[in-house]
Amino acid sequence: MKAPKSWQDLTIAIVGGDEREQEIARLAADTGASVSAFGFPFPDEGIGGVNLASSASDALQDAHIVLFPIPGMTMDGAIFATEKIVPDRALLAHLRPGARIILGTADDGLKSAARELGIALHEYESDHELMLLRAPAIVEAAIRVLIENTRITLHGNAICVVGFGNIGSVLVRTLVAMGAHVTVAARNPVQRAMAYTMGAESMHTNDLEARARDFPIIISSVPAPLINHQVIDSLTQDTLLVDLSAPPGSIDFSYAERRGLRAIWARALGRRAPVTVGASQWFGIRKLITSALWGNDNES
Repeated sequence: MKAPKSWQDLTIAIVGGDEREQEIARLAADTGASVSAFGFPFPDEGIGGVNLASSASDALQDAHIVLFPIPGMTMDGAIFATEKIVPDRALLAHLRPGARIILGTADDGLKSAARELGIALHEYESDHELMLLRAPAIVEAAIRVLIENTRITLHGNAICVVGFGNIGSVLVRTLVAMGAHVTVAARNPVQRAMAYTMGAESMHTNDLEARARDFPIIISSVPAPLINHQVIDSLTQDTLLVDLSAPPGSIDFSYAERRGLRAIWARALGRRAPVTVGASQWFGIRKLITSALWGNDNES
């Protein structure tokens, strides 16, 4: 594909997502690019400069760039959307040759289809700058989940936060500021030391089974099966489990349900502030597009 010379020459498809994509679409259209959208809640009044396509294939037709949502894909290979959309080879074939896909995380099926068609994939789930910009809204929503699902205050109570990445670290800082007694479970000794500087205690994730019973609330942000049968068997019936991670998740939800425990998979928390989070996501997406097509310093 011959790279467009400016934003005005660019065709962008935004497919799947939630209210955040409304702000992303608005900001993409503000660049002067031609923008088509499908598969996320579209406001009745429309979005200035954005064409609402009739289908995912219609939206992708001849696009240079397609934006899929940031959450990890579902177990059956679909993206998160208002209807089931599987980005397989047949769907991606509607893109221009040499097009680019930008999304949070791709599964093996999407990677394979893109490779066969010569389409570049850009995953930004690991973009630390972007994830930190999103973190405050996600943490605010996580706090709401905790408050709405407990009969105790967060202040003065013991909370275990499993994982100390971009979201986990901001969550720990917030909970400590609220007066909670926070313990971080992390493998990385540097992360455990950082938790100490924030006023939290810490432990290795290997110690989670032995100590999990001490916490009325356990929150995980690690997309790995850490809250397994052994950990769940050690818990009291009053324990609240909250998973903030992307698929495959951290908690064995079916086993927790059989044990009668409250377990919540708190997904898409960025919807708490879709304008703020959509703008932060577009900030990262715009940088990716600019770098890929024109180099870091060219904002044509």
